[in-house]
Amino acid sequence: MAKETKNEGAEVVAEALSKTEVFIKEYGKWMVYALVALILVGVAVFCWYKFAWQPKKAEALEQMYPAEANFRNSEYDLALNGDGNVLGFAQIIDEYGSKAGASVYFYAGICEFNLGNYQEALSYLKKYKGGDAILSARAKACMGDAYVGLEDYEKAVSCFEKAAATADNVFAAGYLLKAGVTCEKLGQEQKALGFYKQIKEKYPQSIQGYDIDKYITRIEVK
Repeated sequence: MAKETKNEGAEVVAEALSKTEVFIKEYGKWMVYALVALILVGVAVFCWYKFAWQPKKAEALEQMYPAEANFRNSEYDLALNGDGNVLGFAQIIDEYGSKAGASVYFYAGICEFNLGNYQEALSYLKKYKGGDAILSARAKACMGDAYVGLEDYEKAVSCFEKAAATADNVFAAGYLLKAGVTCEKLGQEQKALGFYKQIKEKYPQSIQGYDIDKYITRIEVK
């Protein structure tokens, strides 16, 4: 009985080996082609990254330095558009796109806002996908300011609220105050009061917190 079982096992192994041999004979050539193709794709991707993407990225970051310096000096038009000798953020985006880093969209949006170009500011800021919570919150708050400039107060409140939720720190108080003031423009006084009370409860030591009672009282005495 044991001998029969052993023979059966050997037959199963032999049959499997036979099928494998047939498969290799039939498809082996295509497997080699597929493997070679994968290797070539891998080499091509590596070469592109090493000799195209990385140098372009380094070049883009180098172009950012003078634009950032102009931004810090509040020279927003120069920072955005350059002067013929150095590139501005808008030109860097056109030439390098995201290779310059996510912050290029943030800078361009802030420049456009300070130049009074609210739609253009929104266009850039919506493309900002940075991972820094404080900058992300500031970008959302600036979007809110742009919507206020366009008198789209509902969207402005939504942006300020998101900004406060994104940066749950002392900066949030300023965003909540903007949300409250904008709600008052909409005649939504109870909603505004909710934002003001959040400041009083969560951020009493903030600059806005020291002054917040006057905003609360203004609504409660009506």
